Amino acid sequence: MDMDPNIKTFADIGQHAFGSKGRLIVSIIMNVELYLAVTGFLILEGDNLNKLLPNSEIHIANITIGGTTLFTMVAGLVILPTVLLQDLSLLSYVSAGGALAALIFIFSLLWNGAIDGTGFHGKGRVFVNWSGIPSAVSLYAFCFGAHPILPTLYNSMKNKSHFSTVSTYVTISITTCDLLSLSTSINTYATI
Repeated sequence: MDMDPNIKTFADIGQHAFGSKGRLIVSIIMNVELYLAVTGFLILEGDNLNKLLPNSEIHIANITIGGTTLFTMVAGLVILPTVLLQDLSLLSYVSAGGALAALIFIFSLLWNGAIDGTGFHGKGRVFVNWSGIPSAVSLYAFCFGAHPILPTLYNSMKNKSHFSTVSTYVTISITTCDLLSLSTSINTYATI
C-alpha cells in the first residue's frame, strides 16, 4: 500500500498480485469472513447474555423463544440500525463506547484483584476446565479478528507511519486485558 497509492483494500492487493482472478478470490474470502465474524459476534452475544439472564423467554402466539436464540435475535435487532447509517462517522461513538467499556473492564479486574479480597495470588486448588478450552481459545482469537478493516484503517490515518506503532499498542492492550481476565478468573476459582 505504501508502494502504490491506488491500493486501498485487500481486494486491490489480490488484483495487484494475481490479476482479476486474485481480486475475485480475495473478495469472496473477505466477504465470507466478514459474514462469519458477524455471525460469531451474534452467537457470542447471545451466549453471554443468556448466561447473565438465564431462563429468559418470550411467548408470541404459540411460539416460545428463549435462551441463546432470544438474545441472539435481540443483539441482531440492536445492531441492525448501524448498517443503515448513511454517515458512518456516527459509529465513532460506538467505538468510543467500546474503548470506555474496555477501560471499565480493566478497572474492574484490578479492583477485584486488589481491593475486593480476591487478590492476585489466591490460594487454593487450581484446576483446568478442559471442556472450556475451545470457548476460551475462540474468545481470545475473536479479539484479534479485526484484520479485514486494516487497509481501511491504514488509509484513514493522517500519518500512516504510525500504523505499526498503533497496531502494536492495540495488540499489547488486548493481550493484557486477556491475561488480566485469565489471572482474575483463576484466582476467583482458586478461592472458591
